[in-house]
Amino acid sequence: MKTAILAAALLTVAAPSQAALFNFTGNITNHNDVIQVSFTLNNDATNVRVWTDSFLDGVNFDPITALWKADGTRVAENDDAAGIAPGQTRFDSGFALPFLEAGSYIFTIATYNNWALGYSLSDGFTFDSQTPVAIGDWDQPANGTGKGTFWSVWLDGVDEASAPGNPTHVPEPSLLALLAAAGLSGVAFRRKAK
Repeated sequence: MKTAILAAALLTVAAPSQAALFNFTGNITNHNDVIQVSFTLNNDATNVRVWTDSFLDGVNFDPITALWKADGTRVAENDDAAGIAPGQTRFDSGFALPFLEAGSYIFTIATYNNWALGYSLSDGFTFDSQTPVAIGDWDQPANGTGKGTFWSVWLDGVDEASAPGNPTHVPEPSLLALLAAAGLSGVAFRRKAK
């Protein structure tokens, strides 16, 4: 029996983690704020989608997005790409990635037209040097004034994710399964030693 428990625990530890769907939400305060959502792929993947659905046909600010490697190197930047997932409207954006190598990444959401200034996250964004203007007071190009501050980011096919907002759906992390397996393994070894 002890051997069976130990074998089951070790199989759980060796099992690959499952990619999941994450959704983070929050509110952007000023026109020059940039929201950063971090995520990790444990293995190369062909099914990763990262996007925003926060525009809501003009209720909220017009977002632009960018994808960065963890070292700050820009992978891509996008203004409008409303066809990535259901719920997006005309000025939402993001990426459907046919291939993304294992590693850690940063997905940014900013207001249109607060573009990345270069190919490194450390280069900053167009509005960095401007005096902050509250989103509701700001006359956003092509979107007007009085827009909402709500942002929503979705990550599909990633293993781990974190953001400064409020997660509305975060699946049970695979880390909990690993910790439980390690605990069972330790119990089995401890009992055998006695």
